Amino acid sequence: MVQVSAAVKYTLGRIGLFVAVLAGLWLVDMNVFLKLMLALVFSAALSFFLLRGWRDEMAGEMASAAERRRTEKERLRAALAGDDDQPDEAERQQP
Repeated sequence: MVQVSAAVKYTLGRIGLFVAVLAGLWLVDMNVFLKLMLALVFSAALSFFLLRGWRDEMAGEMASAAERRRTEKERLRAALAGDDDQPDEAERQQP
């Protein structure tokens, strides 16, 4: 089974909500620009409640990715400064 990232799920959910709201508004007789603006506002409000789980999951993925990047950046800076007390993964595996 393919693992889809939370960002992709959330983005597709937002687009899906926008299309659904726009389809509902398409039956109403009003200016197309107004329909698009209302669909944008209503879908944003709905996504705040309906897509909370995916949004929280996406935020968690982004936070963990930022932490990994920060840790790797600190490790590289320490290695470049000569403060690398721990051998990296390649050095640990060599006999």
